[in-house]
Amino acid sequence: MVFYIVGLGMGDEKDITVRGLEAVKSCDAIFLENYTSILGVDTVKLEEFYGKPITIADRHMVESEAEQIYLPAKEGNVALLVVGDPVCATTHT
Repeated sequence: MVFYIVGLGMGDEKDITVRGLEAVKSCDAIFLENYTSILGVDTVKLEEFYGKPITIADRHMVESEAEQIYLPAKEGNVALLVVGDPVCATTHT
């Protein structure tokens, strides 16, 4: 049971690293942090490329309901997808 934080790059669904893609494909739940930056691709394309459904994590979920994101990692693998570099996120768009 692992909680992954995966950077997606800035362009499209293929900007994820190989290691990040492997992590995402191993996950039981995937969340897309969807308020600090704008990804240049639709979520449907991400889901098709990863072969997994993605839950949009808006500002309220990330800041006030974060347990919905991290608690499932007690039972399985979970990924939080972040546009760009996950350690350099900003709230400026």
